[in-house]
Order: sequence, then structure tokens, then C-alpha cells
Amino acid sequence: MNKKYLPQARKPHPLIKVWNDYPEIRQNDNRILPAPPIEQVIGEVFAPGKFYYYVINFADSTLSHHHENILKIHGLCKYPLHLKEIIDLIHPDDLEFVMEAERMSIEKMREIKGFDYQQDLKASYCFRMRTSTGNYELFHHQALHTYKDENGRLLQAINIHTHIEHITRYNSYIILVSGINGREDFHQMQWMKNDGCSKSAAVVFTKREVEILSCIAKGYATGEISDMLNISQETVRTHRKNILKKADARNSSELIRKAFEWGYL
Repeated sequence: MNKKYLPQARKPHPLIKVWNDYPEIRQNDNRILPAPPIEQVIGEVFAPGKFYYYVINFADSTLSHHHENILKIHGLCKYPLHLKEIIDLIHPDDLEFVMEAERMSIEKMREIKGFDYQQDLKASYCFRMRTSTGNYELFHHQALHTYKDENGRLLQAINIHTHIEHITRYNSYIILVSGINGREDFHQMQWMKNDGCSKSAAVVFTKREVEILSCIAKGYATGEISDMLNISQETVRTHRKNILKKADARNSSELIRKAFEWGYL
């Protein structure tokens, strides 16, 4: 039997069961890691609402470098030090999905040979978490990988959680693995709930439309999108009109809501 590098979490949590099935991608050795490039990473994500981040060390599932918003959003008195404390905030009915979303994103990276460029891939999906109000509300989760060891196994990642209850309360249970740092990967995966009521995207956008949709979600103006994608402003405006028409959205706010619900963000 092949040896498995079971992560030695100081406080056991359900994701260990998933990670233990992929010993080739996660490191179990404790070592001192440099501070992650948080400012660079945050530049690759979007947060259309209040958000926070934290760094996870995969050797023992400890957390560090928290954004202060985590305290206010979840009504915490102190920063969580272990991943289990974050998982304990997730709605019990969403925990199965979170575990399967983790597994599906890993399997997709394996399928596309993404472990070779894992630091240029982002996994994202949505789930409910308990907030300072005592209610469970919808959050958008983005995971970006920051450091790997000499054998290519993951050492560290940054998780970003954005509160999106004000945008939508609907979870499509779609997992997205997409490229960052100039990569153009885009892979959607649909998880089916036990009741079979999950809903796939109602609209199919082109590759260019997805790029522009992502820029719109980040709040970039037409001129900025033109410069980033090296296309004319008129072309950007034409794409924006076509995207709004396809989505049957009256404005950017409605477009972003539908994009979340269809698993494009």
C-alpha cells in the first residue's frame, strides 16, 4: 500500500479526508515559510462586497495573516488559528458540497495537468457561513496557491471569502477552476445536490466574453478593459452590450448577480 501523507492538523477537520487521497499534491513537513505575496494575490481576485482573507499552512492546517474583516463579519472575538474554526462556521447542509467541491477542483487540476502550474490557477465556489447576525448567509470562496516545495507539493494557500448575500441568495453549486497571472484556463463543474435541483448556467458566454465579464465584476471601466485586453474601447462596448443582452440583464449589477448564480465568477 502506498504511503499517504496525512496532514497532521492540530484540530482535525473534514477536508483532511479529501486531502489524504491526494498525497502527491500537498506537503506534510513543517517548515518556516516566507510571508505570502498577499497584495499581488488580491490583485488577481474581485470582491463585490465585504471580504476577508487568511493564509492556510497545509502541514498542520493552521491559519495566519488574517484580514481584520473576518472578526466583524463573523462576530469573532479573536482570529481563528485553525482551519476547523473556519469550517465550523459553514452551514451544516453545505459541508458535503464544500468537501466535494474541494475534491472536484483537485480532480480537474489533475485532469488538465494543472499541478505543474497550480500557482496560476484559482478554485472558486459558494457556500453559506454564519455571520455576526447569527444567520447563515452566502459567501463566495476563492482559493489561490502561493508556495510549493521542491517536489511540487503545495505548502500554502490564500483563501478569500466575500459576503455576497446582498447580491444573491442562490447557490448554483458550480465549482470553477480558472487561470490567473495571464493564464486563460476556465473550467466549470456542476455538483448535483441529492434532490437533483442544481441549476447549470442558462447562458453560454464566449472566451472573450468571460474575460470581459470578469473585468466588469472587478469594477474596471471600458478604457481599463481596453488597455488590459489590448482591444479597442468600441470593441469592449460592443461586447458589454452583447453580454448584457445574452444574460437578459438590465445593468452591471444584475449581470454580476446572474454571473454568480451561473458559476461564471
